[in-house]
Amino acid sequence: MNKKILLFTLGVVLGVLASTGCKSSRIMPSAVVPQSAALTESSEPTPTPREIIRAAAAQPLTPVAGAGWHPLFDGSSLNGWRVTNFGVVGRVELQAGLMVFWMGGPFTGVNYTNAFPQRNYEVTLEAMRVAGEDFFCGLTFPVGDAFASLIVGGWGGSAVGISSIDGADASENETTQTMTFATGRWYRIRLRVSEQKIEAWIDQKKIVNLVTTGRKLSLRAGDIELSKPFGLASWLTTAAFRDLQIRAIAGPADPTP
Repeated sequence: MNKKILLFTLGVVLGVLASTGCKSSRIMPSAVVPQSAALTESSEPTPTPREIIRAAAAQPLTPVAGAGWHPLFDGSSLNGWRVTNFGVVGRVELQAGLMVFWMGGPFTGVNYTNAFPQRNYEVTLEAMRVAGEDFFCGLTFPVGDAFASLIVGGWGGSAVGISSIDGADASENETTQTMTFATGRWYRIRLRVSEQKIEAWIDQKKIVNLVTTGRKLSLRAGDIELSKPFGLASWLTTAAFRDLQIRAIAGPADPTP
């Protein structure tokens, strides 16, 4: 064979081998960790209810606007309150200035035992869902000779409204709305009852602006009636409360219907 042809052929063969490599010398890709396994290993453990409560007690209060406020809860005792006899109830504990309702079967709650006005008053408090998926604040209050409840986080955790108006409860009347509530977060709740109106706010959002003239107000039939005349309750939910206050008012915050 011609020497030049032989050298050319040998060069082509060596070039092909260099560009492709032998099968045994190829570099294999490194093992890939499945995404689900990576997420599992890096995720933080879910805090326990007691850990949430300890963290909540250390958080600063949201300031309350206006003057003339008086405490309903002293932060260290249940003076002026009694545990509501709902039957199979969860525990009510005092922890670091908080009133804590442990999940009941289904209710846990307290009643105010001192004199309470029927109208022209405003109450405020901070409430938190610690565990569970239903209402963490059921605030029962007088409206003249009648009673009603402000439900926060009911019907699966998100419904807000007044129970009951003309027989329709908080999930089916004009005050009904849906909000998202985070576990472990304080919400400032404010309720104002004047001669012809019920108003309520969560944080800075007004959620109730109800003219009560000509309306029938009542409690939803059942154990919630044990919360009269003024009380707090939770339903299948561990909840925490603090900074309960009351003041006298002369009329609605917003006089328009």
